[in-house]
Order: sequence, then C-alpha cells, then structure tokens
Amino acid sequence: MRHVIALDVGGTWMKAALLGVDSAVDSASAPGAAPVLLHRERRATGRERGPEAVVAEILDFAADLAAHGAAHLGGAALAAGVAVPGIVDERGGRAVYAANLGWRDVPLRDLLAERLGVPVALGHDVRTGGLAEGRIGAGKGAARFLFVPLGTGIAGAIGIGGGVEAGAHGFAGEIGHIVVRPGGADCPCGQRGCLERYASAAAVGEAWAAVCARPDADAADCAKAVADGDPAAGRVWRDAVDALADGLVTALTLLDPGTLIIGGGLAEAGETLFRPLREAVARRITFQTPPAIVPAALGDTAGCLGAGLLARDLLDRDPLDRTDPTEVTA
Repeated sequence: MRHVIALDVGGTWMKAALLGVDSAVDSASAPGAAPVLLHRERRATGRERGPEAVVAEILDFAADLAAHGAAHLGGAALAAGVAVPGIVDERGGRAVYAANLGWRDVPLRDLLAERLGVPVALGHDVRTGGLAEGRIGAGKGAARFLFVPLGTGIAGAIGIGGGVEAGAHGFAGEIGHIVVRPGGADCPCGQRGCLERYASAAAVGEAWAAVCARPDADAADCAKAVADGDPAAGRVWRDAVDALADGLVTALTLLDPGTLIIGGGLAEAGETLFRPLREAVARRITFQTPPAIVPAALGDTAGCLGAGLLARDLLDRDPLDRTDPTEVTA
C-alpha cells in the first residue's frame, strides 16, 4: 500500500505513524481527506543523553518505520514528514534551535533523506499541527484560520488557503509573545508581560498552585475548582481568560481569521474555558468581525497527522521545485 512516514518529535516522546495516501493522492484536489492510519508507534526521545543522541533516535526511529512499512505494507514509503519544536528553518530543512532538546542548527531534513532515500519535509510542530487542524480538523473548510494551542507556552499557526504561513524568517504566529501586560512578568524571550506568562496552561497552574498552597497543583486542578464554584480559582481563571482575550483580539485585528481554533491542555477544560473566553472576546471587539471560536479536534495527534500531510504534499510537487512546502504565496 502506498504510504508515507510521519514523525512528531516532542520534548520527551516521539509520536510516529505510517499513513496511507491512496485515499487522496492529490491533496490539492482533496484537501479535506484525512490520511489513512496504517501503523502507529511512539518512542522516547532520549534527550537525557544529549542532542546528538536525540538526532540518532529520530534517524533510527524513521528507519525502523521504513522497515516496518516495507515488510508489512507491500513496499517502501514514498516520502516522510517530521515536525519538531523550537526554531525551525523549514525552507532550509534545518532544526535551528530547541531549548528542550538542546540541539542547534541540525540539518535534519537532509540527514533523514539520506537515511531513508526518500523526499523529506521538515515542519515546526505548532504550524504542522495547525496544518492538520485546518485541513482535516476543526478548521476544515475555513479559508483563513488561527490555531492557538495553550500548553506549557502559547504559539499559533496562521492558516491561509490550505497551508500555514511561516513568515519571512520562520517566526509567524508567535502570539504567546504579544505583550498583554506591559511591565509585567519577565518572559524567557526577554520581554515583560507576554501573553504566555498569564494564559498558558503552565502559567495558570503556577498561579493556582500559589493561591491554593499546593505546589503540585496544575491548570486542570484549577479548572475543576472553577467548575466546582471555588471563588479563588475563579479569580485566577478570569485573569487568565482576560489576558488571553486581550492577546487574541490583537491577533484577530491583524489577521482577520474566519475561525479561531483553541487547543492544548487548557482547552481540555471545555466550556469552562470557551464560554467565558467567547464572552471576553466579544466584549473587546469593536469594528472587527468575530470569528467562530472552536476547540481543536485532533488532540495530540495533530502534529503527527500534519507531518503526514507535509509528506503527502511532497508527492504532488514538481521534483525541481525547491520552495518550502509549508509556505503560502498570494
């Protein structure tokens, strides 16, 4: 069966899949067709052994997946896609920097292509997840969307016409570093008052742990306390929602998306988050057209599915075309 390799590399785990492509060989004519899952696996990154070991684990994992496909699916994979965190040069195929993995300037696309003998696409983890949400998830059918996962930090993926915009330098969508509280909390990026210092799952967990005097408390505990009517939790939650709404309205003003997709750990609170968030955004909007604000649909599979979509896209490209497969041009 015709298939591609998909890898989503996280700080602790790698999620991988072999995805069939015959259901939608031409992704341009059938962008909403989800790849068929043929095999799924996960493996530790091995980051405790250093960045070189992580790269070796990725290469070995990809090779093992290729061997599995050749043995069980009737032939070799046609292409591969890999999503990685940090700063990513998608056009150049380089994993530039990732604090949680320790690597710098790794030519990961070329290393994988050499190991596997097939074309490889490299993508940023959030943009790759956004690509999947836009094509086959909560943003399916939306010409323009903004995908914002709320996890340890906050990032964003700007969806336009079936692709995701990387920006001139690969930093498009970094909504977590919009300053929403000038002069506020220090951020590792060097600014003060960034959105992710107030509205990420990590920030909410930290604030709630301080209030309830439980060092191990997290955002999910805060959300449960809010649902149970705890007034102290309600104040922590409102502060986070207000900061998030401030950041999102800035993004909406600049980008005018039709759909705003919220994912990540904080979104698992469901209507405990979405009801006050929709209300807070509505209060702040003046001339802007309000988007549909919806939960992400693909959960933690988005990155892996998106990597598979990147790989599938390679099959539709002219072999002489060297442009970034994730880049959108007007």
